[in-house]
Amino acid sequence: MASVFANFRQYLMGWGTQSRAGNTVDQFRSGLATPQFNGVVRVRSVSADGADVTAVRKEFANVPWWWWVGPDSPEDTADVLRCRGGRELTALPVMVLPLDEPADPGTVPHTAPTGLRVEPVRDDERLAELVRTYRTSMGIEPGLEAEMVRIESRREDNADIIRLAAVLDGRVVGTTVVITAHGVAGIFLVHVTEAHRRRGVGAALTAAALQVGRERGMRCAALVASPAGEPLYRRFGFTTTYEYRLFAFPA
Repeated sequence: MASVFANFRQYLMGWGTQSRAGNTVDQFRSGLATPQFNGVVRVRSVSADGADVTAVRKEFANVPWWWWVGPDSPEDTADVLRCRGGRELTALPVMVLPLDEPADPGTVPHTAPTGLRVEPVRDDERLAELVRTYRTSMGIEPGLEAEMVRIESRREDNADIIRLAAVLDGRVVGTTVVITAHGVAGIFLVHVTEAHRRRGVGAALTAAALQVGRERGMRCAALVASPAGEPLYRRFGFTTTYEYRLFAFPA
């Protein structure tokens, strides 16, 4: 599982890596005024007196952010965060699917709207549509869109990333981003426009993401599932292995 969490860290930290003295905390800071793209993704050690937590809170004082607690952080991290004012928001399942075996045709959903295509994003105009689609689905303010597009286009690890758009009648109706690194196809930003949900678009995007992983020789696929997406991923054969616990602090 170490490779799965290394993949996740690479993706999140690609939004804006920021190092701390002592290299004890892996954190990312895009500067965007939304917590999805700022935060801590791992702490190698956490002091009993909470000095690390205090320092991090100062560094993120002017942006919304989250602290992601996974099994790659010390076991007592969640307890220390709570003692220092952290509030647990939710626990998100980390789901994994081996890619070294062909998919069982009986488990993979096949329904999708007639005419739907899932294709790689290859130009700036389509990238802007992709960002607009997942931004809207995530409830992020329109004013952040241009900066999100800029960051996406300039990520240092873009050679590892394939962005997929589900296109229907010439419009982007769904998105996902696949990062192939550390032997893992990490699947992120699976979003479908509200008008096209529960019509097979999410399944088509997931199938295409898994195909990207297989074509690039990845050992497994992994994702952090939302409550809405978890049943779909189970139908593909994903199983829950660990979880991320998400914490926030008062401003």
